[in-house]
Amino acid sequence: MNPSAVLPKPGASFARRAFYPRAIGLAVGFFCVAAVFWSRETPLWLWGLLIAFCYLWPSVALYLSRRSRSTSLLEKRFVLFDSLMGGFWIATMQFNVLPSAVLLSMLAMNNTATGGARFVLQGLVVQLLGMLVSVLLLGFGFSPQTSQAQLYACLPMLIVHPLTIGMVLYRLAYQLGENKRALRSLSRTDSLTGLFNRGYWNELLQLEFSHCKGAGGVASLALIDLDNFKHVNDRYGHVLGDELLRQVGQCIRRNLRAEDMPGRYGGDEFCAVLPGARARDAWEVLERLRDEIAELDFPLAPKLSVSLSIGIAEFDPGMDDALGWLKAADQALYEAKRQGRNRIAIAEWQRPPELTLVAD
Repeated sequence: MNPSAVLPKPGASFARRAFYPRAIGLAVGFFCVAAVFWSRETPLWLWGLLIAFCYLWPSVALYLSRRSRSTSLLEKRFVLFDSLMGGFWIATMQFNVLPSAVLLSMLAMNNTATGGARFVLQGLVVQLLGMLVSVLLLGFGFSPQTSQAQLYACLPMLIVHPLTIGMVLYRLAYQLGENKRALRSLSRTDSLTGLFNRGYWNELLQLEFSHCKGAGGVASLALIDLDNFKHVNDRYGHVLGDELLRQVGQCIRRNLRAEDMPGRYGGDEFCAVLPGARARDAWEVLERLRDEIAELDFPLAPKLSVSLSIGIAEFDPGMDDALGWLKAADQALYEAKRQGRNRIAIAEWQRPPELTLVAD
């Protein structure tokens, strides 16, 4: 299959965004020009051209844009063509003040939304060219008076077109905001486990350390190691290894509290900051996690037994920096491994007498 057949063409969304303001704006703009035409003798071919431009041209432009390989560039040319025709209609109406002013303002709005101030200047040049074409074809006329009927005919354009442009720009701004939030989330998240990646988690650790240091807060830090993960990869392959990491990440998210900050520290190591939790509280939360991990089942490896070694360090006001806090948790994790893995260890000087190393 040709990839270009399934991938959206660049600028396709721009073509759709341009279609609705053009279609709605020309549909109501028709009445501005038609009211002037109705008040004087106007050749049938001009009526036909006006109807075709206002009601057929938007669909033709959309069709051509969708078939083009350079949609954005073509759409900008179409907007300039709109300006050309706008200038043509202004001169053809003999510069009737209100309809002409309405058309000029709406065209300026379109050009600004399309390409900014520089594109507005290009649009003005093209409008002058359109006026020149009208003068060459029909002769120059100047009748600036606007009747009450012509004023009423301009009201739909004054109301509907700005509202349409506003809605299109709002949707665009909303979509850009969503894309920005999605990119921010991707930059902070580990793609395999859905937890925070190490870089962003380190930022959160530093923020929590600063909060505890400055405000006298309480928090615990946990380092979590997946026991014998290398053996799992060697025996069952990386596909199962990745699935194991994914499920462990899900278990961590389920068992930790909403305010906790779990992350993937690297490889088979995970980490978590538990704000407001003393070592005893963190131990209870992580013991539930350890129990759930032990119950994980893998159809492709029915005999696989999964366990965690966890080190916990409660924040201590005597710590100089977040790195010292991290080292304390790492020493506790080392102690859990030294005692045989599959257990939780709390930093020795913080361990309540009733909380000893826990093993199955």
